[in-house]
Amino acid sequence: MAQKELEDDKVRLDKWLWAARFYKTRALAKAAIESGKVHCRGERCKPSKEPRVGDELQIRAGFDERTVVVQALSIVRRGAPEAQTLYAETEQSLARREQAAAQRKAGALGVETDGKPTKKQRRQLFDFQGRARDV
Repeated sequence: MAQKELEDDKVRLDKWLWAARFYKTRALAKAAIESGKVHCRGERCKPSKEPRVGDELQIRAGFDERTVVVQALSIVRRGAPEAQTLYAETEQSLARREQAAAQRKAGALGVETDGKPTKKQRRQLFDFQGRARDV
């Protein structure tokens, strides 16, 4: 076990993101880093970057954007309760995510509809788009 503890001092960012359960596979973590969805200390980084305790990471996944502070390093993927001890999400990040979730739930970001369009609305839509209607 002493070898594992020594390896935890130097861990790749993609491996840490995988161990902290932000991504299901290391390949997904690597792809997210390379596409610019993960920033370390406010800058884009490479998958081989070695995070340090106290580093601040911005992680975008789907609609969510999290800002987390690295609290521990690990190269071993364990259960979710243990993985959550590897990082701490900032208060501002939590507030932003909750506010964004509430807006999405309220429908503020999407188009509100009353369901399926009526026959008349479909005709108007086809006329507006300049497409031929099926008769």
